[in-house]
Amino acid sequence: MTAPVNAASLDCIDGRAMADKRFILATDLDGTFLGGSSGARAMLYDWIEAHRDDIGLIFVTGRDPRFIAELCAGDVPWPDFAIGDVGATIAQVHPGDAAPVRPIEALEADIVARWGDAGPRVRAALDGAAGLRLQTTPFRHRVSYDYDPARYHPAAARIVADLGLDHLISDNRFFDVLPKGVAKGPSLLRLIAHLGARPDRVLAAGDTMNDLSMLHCGLHAVAVGGSEAPLLDALPRIPRIHRARAIGAAGILEAVRAFDLHPSPKGDLDVI
Repeated sequence: MTAPVNAASLDCIDGRAMADKRFILATDLDGTFLGGSSGARAMLYDWIEAHRDDIGLIFVTGRDPRFIAELCAGDVPWPDFAIGDVGATIAQVHPGDAAPVRPIEALEADIVARWGDAGPRVRAALDGAAGLRLQTTPFRHRVSYDYDPARYHPAAARIVADLGLDHLISDNRFFDVLPKGVAKGPSLLRLIAHLGARPDRVLAAGDTMNDLSMLHCGLHAVAVGGSEAPLLDALPRIPRIHRARAIGAAGILEAVRAFDLHPSPKGDLDVI
């Protein structure tokens, strides 16, 4: 269970506008919001930008704040908030600022306590672990490795558990070490609650195993077309979880239509 957050400490968070949104998209990036054809991405992005008064956007990704800022400096819409580092970062976004993706200390306090500056211990304990190659990006409250399933030995998972931490393998390529109980789903629910947003107006979208916790946390959810098989196998077949045929961005729009969350752009999603 996550620790309660003092509402007074959240006064700096401008979440009032999000509480009034008709629809909020909480989406993974690689393979999901950034996935699919250029036409599908353009349709999704243009639709969001045309309705920013009543559509909210939250990125929920394994990427770090610096990557998000660099991505949105291009032609990708800026989110209102971002959950990065597989749930270990919760940030508000201020486009145009020198540091546009700013972690929200009050919402991260429990995450920081669970992590406890474990990075050096994790790197030492997994040094030389079979099938794991340390990533050099200075992620926040996590340690990440490139994962080689042909060489990997499950002893690494036991080492992480003995440290009191969680591990997550996703896309058959990545091995993340995270604070106990921290993942995309719990961090998304924490953010939604403190924004005062309506959970029944939120769509969570993803495509790999590190999205499992947010696709199965009680929100409307979509596993977009092309999702990895372990994710599809792990997801229950319930009405709130849509398994899209369309790939990436088109799969998001397919789910918006399926759940009737907001009037969406017209067009054949199978051909864009």
